[in-house]
Amino acid sequence: MTLIILAVMLVSLILISTEHFTNINKAAIAIFAGTVGWVLYICYGTDFIMGQHAADYGSYLSGMKATSVTAKHFIAGEIFLPYVGKASEIVLFLLATMTIVEILSNNGCFDFLCQLLKTRNSQRMLWSLAAITFFISANLDNLTTTLMMLIMMHGIIQSRRQRMIFGSAIVVSANCGGALTVIGDPAGLVLWNMGAVSATNFSMLMLLPCLVAWGITIWLIGRMLPERCDTDWIVMPYRGDDTRLTVWQRLLMLFVGIGGLWFIPTFHNITKLSPFLGALCVLSVLWVVNELVNRHLMNPDQINHRKPQILKYSVIQMILYVMGILLAMGVVTETGLFVQLSEWCSRHVGDVWLMGVLAGLMSSIVESFASCMSFFSLYPLTDAATGVSPAFMYNGEYWRIVAYCTAMGGNILAVGSICGLAMIKMERIHIGWYFRHVGWKALVGTIVGLLVMFLMTAYFG
Repeated sequence: MTLIILAVMLVSLILISTEHFTNINKAAIAIFAGTVGWVLYICYGTDFIMGQHAADYGSYLSGMKATSVTAKHFIAGEIFLPYVGKASEIVLFLLATMTIVEILSNNGCFDFLCQLLKTRNSQRMLWSLAAITFFISANLDNLTTTLMMLIMMHGIIQSRRQRMIFGSAIVVSANCGGALTVIGDPAGLVLWNMGAVSATNFSMLMLLPCLVAWGITIWLIGRMLPERCDTDWIVMPYRGDDTRLTVWQRLLMLFVGIGGLWFIPTFHNITKLSPFLGALCVLSVLWVVNELVNRHLMNPDQINHRKPQILKYSVIQMILYVMGILLAMGVVTETGLFVQLSEWCSRHVGDVWLMGVLAGLMSSIVESFASCMSFFSLYPLTDAATGVSPAFMYNGEYWRIVAYCTAMGGNILAVGSICGLAMIKMERIHIGWYFRHVGWKALVGTIVGLLVMFLMTAYFG
């Protein structure tokens, strides 16, 4: 049964990595892998329990007779639910932050960004788009930021070839910016929730490598552009009855939304509660402010929501995809396969930097979140008392190396990240074109950024 579960997971990873060929949504595959994996697991539940949780199962029985029914109850309550809880923390956090973005965008809080792009100089346009995307993705999430910036760029740039170049720069910037913080990318969020890193330490040590990888790649991409770019006249969009908020009202909502997200790490450090609760708290406050400032527009027939459906649909896909991958990794962990694989890696690979490179190569083909979760699951979080390498302890280098490599690996072929796939679908870009013109540039930036991280670790630990 372990081999069957492994086969299901491998086939699922193959289908996820070939979504652009099969046109089978990766979220559907991830959900299938997560649900079918647990169904197969519980079919041979007693064998797995005796191999992995014999002592806990004995305590659970408390003198009761061991039967297949009691084994299933034990799996459902003591093994499966904790994985659901961990996955739900991530999903609820993503749901809260994406809803915050939805509220801010529908109220025109990001409209001023269009004014920053009022230029026909291609270099200024490129760096403005890249810098804005980098900053926003570090504070929100990379997928939502990518879609929002792609939609904005699509309405400004007229040439399809230039849109392909600018769109690629947006994807690279979103992945680099998202990797910078624990809330910008699901991988960092998982590490933060599992207690492997602290928000401040993670961001400080990721800042320079991410900036270097981002800056080198964008500079190389800029060499492809002509001196002038074809743009429409950029004006503040007419919003009809969608919102009549004043400038100060929009700034208030932006302060509550973005400022609240910045406060979440502090909230977590003070209360020790899961970060998703802080995100929901910020969402509730912003929601109340939204109701107050829009109280004259509460008639649904008068509100013209201009949010493209592609954003809402892609956000739901991402949430389901993350849930599916987390459940799938959980069932593989419970079979004991990751323990055996980690022992093999310790004997034959041994070096955490080489593990990071392997994770980056995998993420360029499969998908960055599935890749990083596979490598995160190999090694449990340890402490000094265990005598294990410090790389796997709290704020250990292994976690940030894998997080960096998998995030940057998604830039190499574009299909390795959800952001890249969104751009490929929206601008109808071929993978071959992307790698010839952008992928190798992202690879150069990734290698230089990894070298910077290596030197920082060597000197500062």
